[in-house]
Amino acid sequence: MQFEVEQYELHVQKYRISADNEAEAIEKLFDGDGDVVNDSLEYIEVAEVYGLSADDNRDLADALLERGISITEVIPSIRSVKKIV
Repeated sequence: MQFEVEQYELHVQKYRISADNEAEAIEKLFDGDGDVVNDSLEYIEVAEVYGLSADDNRDLADALLERGISITEVIPSIRSVKKIV
């Protein structure tokens, strides 16, 4: 069997923005302005605070607990897991 698993990860991306001050630059970024700095995407770490709800995916959460994987409210870092046909 094969599965596709989506995992949340933290990355940073730099943008170049023309503005009069830092607050305006951030506001423009939030509004979708700015140019991506080429080759500036950088991996930081797996985003373990995000994940599938353990309550909504109880069977999977229990199976992971049986394998010794720590589960709280979420299955850490997992966005989805799907069996490939």
